[in-house]
Amino acid sequence: METPDGRLTAFGNQLIDVHIWLREQLDVLREHLDGGGGPLRGGTRLHDLRAHCLTFCSALSRHHSGEDGGAFPALAERFPELGPVLDELRRDHVLVEDSLRRLRELIEGLDEGGDLARARTELDSLAALMETHFVYEEKRIVAALNGLDVPEWHRTRPGFLINGDSEG
Repeated sequence: METPDGRLTAFGNQLIDVHIWLREQLDVLREHLDGGGGPLRGGTRLHDLRAHCLTFCSALSRHHSGEDGGAFPALAERFPELGPVLDELRRDHVLVEDSLRRLRELIEGLDEGGDLARARTELDSLAALMETHFVYEEKRIVAALNGLDVPEWHRTRPGFLINGDSEG
């Protein structure tokens, strides 16, 4: 199903695509944290790590804010039986945001002798939380999202469907 401008209207499928992109960006962040590219402290690798962390963290926050402010209210209105699921997903968003904050702080502190092992552990925790959240979300709301037709989402891509390849 496409709109006159050719945009796919299966919003749930688009959600899965964004989740795939976010998983890929998490993998890139892990590569920056664990990989080569020179010394971490004071080098290009640390700069690249911080830049990618900022990009990834912002994208994930934008995605979840867009769900909380746009997708979830639309789903709740059309499918009230999803209320408990949406509440659980919102609680997950708070946990993810807390983990993102800790990760950003740990990465920012690496230049001043911060603990690389703690940053890796936090990244692993975030990855596990994200994966559990994404799988649950995909199982519980993708079909409902695919059933939605929100005309304003055809004109302007909502925040929860924006990734680095699609800015609107």
